[in-house]
Amino acid sequence: MIQLNQRDPRPIYEQVKENFKNLIFQGVIRPDEKMPSVRELAQKLSINPNTIQRAYRELEQEEMIYSIPGKGSFAASVHMIRDNEIRDLMHTFTQTTDRLLGIGVSKEELIRKIEERSKL
Repeated sequence: MIQLNQRDPRPIYEQVKENFKNLIFQGVIRPDEKMPSVRELAQKLSINPNTIQRAYRELEQEEMIYSIPGKGSFAASVHMIRDNEIRDLMHTFTQTTDRLLGIGVSKEELIRKIEERSKL
């Protein structure tokens, strides 16, 4: 389920978080499905439970998962997650576009880059 790459320069908690985000977006983990417990996953991956706890905490802050005290953590609705992700990425896109335009990158060059990426 979760794949960790020891050669990846990112911290382990970020890898765990990214793995779960992908599994939720791909529908492997369904809305309202219970996530593995912190202890269970830490043991399975042979890593510190605090690492899993940090990944879960950040996923919850990003509204990818939600917690029910005494019951565990659960995947949030993909539609809600997708809407939040689009909102956040559009905000970043706007900031980046403004910065690029501000340093002299042309509108045409930005459009060309978007068109190039959309062909992938």
